Parts: sequence; structure tokens; C-alpha cells
Amino acid sequence: MTYKMYAGIRQIARVNFMRNQNILHYKILAKLGEGGMGVVYKAEDTKLKRLVAIKFLPRQTSASAEERERFKIEAQAAAALNHPNIATIYAIEEVDGDIFMVMEFIDGKELQQVASGRLQVEKIIEIATQIAEGLQAAHAKGVTHRDIKSSNIMVTESGQVKIMDFGLAKIAGGAQLTKDHSTLGTAAYMSPEQARGEPVDHRTDIWAFGVVLYEMLTGQLPFRGVYEQAVIYSILNEEPKAIADLRDGVSTDLVQLVQKTLNKDADQRYQNMQALLADLRQPVSAPIVLPKAEKSIVVLPFKNISPDPENEYFSDGLTEEIIADLSKVQALRVISRTSAMKLKATDKDVKTIGRDLQVQYALEGSVRKAGNSLRITAQLIDAATDAHLWAEKYSGTLDDVFDIQEKVSRAIVDALKMKLSPEEQQKIAERPIANVQAYDLYIRARHEILQFSAEGLERALKLLQQGLELAGENVLLLAAKGYAHWQFFNAGIKAEEAVLQEAEQSVQRIFSLQPESVYGYRLLGLIQVSRGNPRASVRYFARALQIDPNDPDSLMWLTLIYSTVGRSALAEPLIQKLIAIDPLTPSNYMFACAPPFYDGRFAEALESIRASYELDSENIAHRFFYFFLLLLNKNFDEAFALVDLMLKDAPEHFYTRLGSFLKFSISGEKEKALDALTHDIKIAARADWQYSTLVADGFALLKEKEQAYDWLENGVTCGFINYPYLARHDPFLENLRGEERFEKLMAKTKVAWEHFEG
Repeated sequence: MTYKMYAGIRQIARVNFMRNQNILHYKILAKLGEGGMGVVYKAEDTKLKRLVAIKFLPRQTSASAEERERFKIEAQAAAALNHPNIATIYAIEEVDGDIFMVMEFIDGKELQQVASGRLQVEKIIEIATQIAEGLQAAHAKGVTHRDIKSSNIMVTESGQVKIMDFGLAKIAGGAQLTKDHSTLGTAAYMSPEQARGEPVDHRTDIWAFGVVLYEMLTGQLPFRGVYEQAVIYSILNEEPKAIADLRDGVSTDLVQLVQKTLNKDADQRYQNMQALLADLRQPVSAPIVLPKAEKSIVVLPFKNISPDPENEYFSDGLTEEIIADLSKVQALRVISRTSAMKLKATDKDVKTIGRDLQVQYALEGSVRKAGNSLRITAQLIDAATDAHLWAEKYSGTLDDVFDIQEKVSRAIVDALKMKLSPEEQQKIAERPIANVQAYDLYIRARHEILQFSAEGLERALKLLQQGLELAGENVLLLAAKGYAHWQFFNAGIKAEEAVLQEAEQSVQRIFSLQPESVYGYRLLGLIQVSRGNPRASVRYFARALQIDPNDPDSLMWLTLIYSTVGRSALAEPLIQKLIAIDPLTPSNYMFACAPPFYDGRFAEALESIRASYELDSENIAHRFFYFFLLLLNKNFDEAFALVDLMLKDAPEHFYTRLGSFLKFSISGEKEKALDALTHDIKIAARADWQYSTLVADGFALLKEKEQAYDWLENGVTCGFINYPYLARHDPFLENLRGEERFEKLMAKTKVAWEHFEG
């Protein structure tokens, strides 16, 4: 028996033995796959209660010091990469002579499986863009994958791409552990230089990327053969079959891109992923088209006249659902839930409300709920004349609530003499949660989520779980559950990757039920915002707005992202739309200052943030950004007085500390400025592109140039690529301009800014 045969038998025995066994604190659940550099298992991390993938070095090679070293370098290389499109490495472990790597478990399909059917070109570009972004991040760290292929790329249910197995990674400047002339990559995806056994660099990944893209577009590989040597001959000597011969509808630009990636001369290919991405991405310079509304309405909060005041949540829920129904009519501008609920218990008459909100109509009503019995009244009012256009009473039980809700929405549409498209009629007739008890739990949970407290979020999750047990898998319940998990991170209650992963699990379940769900795309956008990935978040929010042009969250976040990356022309129509449907939310005016602020129009931005501050002067975020725009407009006395007020009310708050740092930096009080910038504040600011640039402003004012450059470079790396703002508009960076290091950073930033595509 040869050693190879013996080792293989031993490996099979080991696989069978390991199933359902514990290795350290990892419980082996199943074998996922096996390659030249190891065996991969699905396992449970019993300490952190999460699924992981663990990859073992085969026994026959683990005895080799060279192979063990190579495996460790693979882990170190991959662990240094932190990007949404690269599988995360959690740990490297060793036990009883076995060495293994603990990785993120990806619940999805190999790209090879996903692309087995004919994907739309738009979907192919979306997948390819994510692959390219992941490779760009790896190359920026000096890591070349060298084994890119469709079976090494996973796609989750939500459409997120994950590049797997940097198993053949070559570390620039590190030990070259791959033997000369070995052909370790899968033959069909090898670059010519790799096939010849020559030294390779990141351009070999660009070639392999081109092979994958060709494969997705045509359903076949560009270089084929019965034997490996025949494939290699084809790579070195033949040209692929023309894409046009295999598929219609592929643009000339995309065909040329594929051809350039597959140039046999590495010097004639794209020289970096950044240049490739600039050609790959569809331009976002065409603004999102928002339909013009012909008529407008506000749904005033329905009054709770039930014997039990605790039924307030039900009347609020009915208000929300009617708003949601009417928002599906594209020709109708509907004031959002957030603004509408601010009118609860208002003493303003309908005429005043209509004038303030610039709406033509108002709907008001009441709800009486006693046990299972329900009585609802509703009336439609002309806001200009106070004339009652329509009124109706509805009686029934909780089981009838969906019918009543639909009847009210349809009656309003009829009274306004509006015609619904078949799609709009279908949407209004939809029953998002058919089980009435589950619907009641959903409304209660929404109320808890909006308390923005740890206790409220925990209560919401329990209510939603009860709802899921009653109704089964349901898009609305899952969306609320995912939003609750994300809110833990967003509110700083539990700023851990684990809660974002929980939110992602909800997204995957949503898309399995409804592949084109506005809730799923919006939640994905929020998750990517929290992960600092603006490009991905733009894609998801833009898709959400294509489905629902009135989605306030997507409008708000797209406004902010477009503004911070220097695309104010794209941001401005979005914020105008947001304020039109949600005019009473003070923070919307804070976001409205973003386009002029990042465009260098500081006086205009100040007027907008002042409106936000005057509507809610207790909000510390409003105070901080009002303070900073006062600085930019050289209103130093008023700005400093605002920081003093923040110090009095919330001395340890992040915004107070950062505001104090900037105040003392401007006044030249270096010691006080540095005292304000505590270790905790630095950690929080370091993770955010915007706050990093503000800290850079302070250090530049203090003439601490090394620190200023460090923070400025961090801001750019994190995504602050607004070249005009940094290069020209920000007055606090003036003493850096003209210096070689600044100009080099601006040249890099300019390329990223010019090529930003969402």
C-alpha cells in the first residue's frame, strides 16, 4: 500500500470519526468540502453560539513544516482582510497535531450554481461588482488570491457575494512558499503567466475575474479542453469564442471589458481593480426618478376611544397601516408616519395643518376596541375649505380589521377620483400578516422598537417571535425583527458584528419569501451603512426606492451617502422628496444641510441646520452639527457658547467631547484640546469616515501635521472620498494644502471620487 493510499484511507476514517465530535469549543456538524489545501467542515462555536466553517490542513501535509507555515500565512493573509465581500477569518487553532482555521460560515450557494441558469445582465454586473470590490480590498493589502473561480465564490440568499479561500494567497514581500513551476490554481481559470509557472501578481486575479465574468455571461468557460494540458494550450494560444455568438443583449462596453481582462499580456490588461471597477459599474450620475404626485394627504393619528387606554397602540397601528396602503399609490403624496404621529393631540385645526404640510386633504378618525369587538370611524376632509368629502363607520371584530383597512384606503382613492394601476390595486389588497393575533403582536413590537431602548428592543423581539410562531415565516414580521437587531447596533446599545449578522439572517429569510422586497433591500442598506460600505448601501437603498419611491429611510440614507461622497446633485432631489412627505421630523432638516455642506455652500447649509436645531434644540446631534456649521461660517462666539451648553448638559457625550476638541483647537488651547480627545472618543471616531475628518481638522489647526495626516488618511480609507470638499472647501485643512503628502492623498482621493459608483 502506498503512502498516498494509506493517507487517503486515514483521512476518510478521520472525517467519519469527527462528525458530531467536539474539537476545542467547536462541535463538528458536517463536512462541506475538500481541496488541495484542506478539508472544510460546518461547525458550531459553542462559546459564541454561532455557526462557523473550520478548515483543517490534511494530515499527510500537516507533518511538513513547509506546508504548516504556508497554511499559517494563508490564515494571516486572509485575517488581515476586512471587507463585506470577503469571508471573515475568526481564528487559527491547533490541537493534537491538527492545525485549522475558523472562518465565517456562509449560508448560500456557489456562484457556479447561481449562474447555472441564465442571469440577467444587470444581476451579473451586480455580482461582478461585488467580486471586484472584494479583490480590490485584498490587493490594497498586498494579497493576491491566485485561485479565483466560480466555485470559490459564494452568493447568499440576499445576493451578497463572498470570496472564499485565500488558500493560494501570495503575500507581497512575504515568504514565497509555492514551489516554482507548480500549477496550483484550477486550470480553466489560470492566467497565461500562472499556467507557465511564472511569478504572478494581482493581475492574475484580474484575468481570473474575466474568466468568471465570461462564464456568467455565456454559461461556458472561455478556454476549454478535455485534458488539463489542452486547457492550458488554449489559454496560451487561442482566443475565446465571441460573447455575441453565445448571447444577445450584452453591451459593447461590457464585451470590451471582458476582452481587456483576458488579454494574454498582463501589461495590456487592467492594471488594477480600481480601473476595472470604473468601467464595470453602471453610472449613477443618472438621478433616481421619483414620480410626481398629483394629490396630497395627511392621515391624522386615529383617536383611541376604547374603554382601555392601553389600546392606544392599536389605533396608532391602524394609522400606520392606512398610511402604508395609501403610500402605494404613486400619484398621491402621503405624509409619512413619523410626521403624522407628531400631530397626535395637536390643537391645530385641519386648515392650519394643511397649510403647514402643504397638503390638499386630511383623513381623521377614531377606533373603539373592546375585547374582540371593533368600531372604526373615518372622514376625509378638504384641508383648504374644511369641507367633509366622505365619512363612514365600520363595525366588526378583530378578524375584520384587514377588510376595514382596505375599505378605508379604497374609499379615499375613490373620493379623490384617482385611478389605480393593477399593481397598485394588488398592493392595497395584500394582507401582509393574515393572522390577526400575529398582526396585533407586530403592532405592539413596532411600538416597542420606537422606544430606542435595550428593554424595548428585547420586548419587541419576544413579541415578534410569538408572531412568527403564530403566522409562520412572514416578510413584515421578519423585517421588524431584522430592524430591531440592527437598531441595537445603530443606537450603540450592542455595537457588535453579531447583531448585524442576526439582521442579515432576517434578510435572507425575507428574500426567500419575497425576492424583490423593499424591506429586505432597505435592511441590507442599513447593515452596509453600519459596516462602513457606502457603495453597497447605495445599491440597496436605490433598489428599495425603485420598489417604493416614498420610503423615508432609503431617501434619508441615500441623501447622506451621496452628499458625503461628493454627489450633491444626486442627493438634493432625494432630500426634497423626503421633506415633502416627512416635513415634521427635525432630523430631516439636519440631513437637508448635507448637500450644501459637503458642496462648500456653508451659509446655505447653516440655514438648514438652524431649522433642525430650532425644531428640536435638545437633540445633541442637532446641537453638534449646528455648532460645526457655525464654525465654518466663522460665527465663533455662538459656536463656543453652544459647546459650553453641551458641556453643562452632557459633559461625557461623544459630540460634546468632539465639539470641545474642535473649539480648543480653533482657540489654540492645545492642552485642553488633547484632554477632550479621550481614548474612547478616538476609538469611536476612528471607525467613522466623517468623524475621522473632523479630528483631522482639529489636529491641522493645532499644527500637529502627522496626526492630521493619519486621521485624514483614515477618513479617506473609511470612505470619505469627497475630493472637492477636502481639496478646496474645508477651511481647517488650509495649512496642509500644497504639501507633498497632502497632494498625494488628494490625487488618490480624486480617483476614488471620480470613479465612485453606487
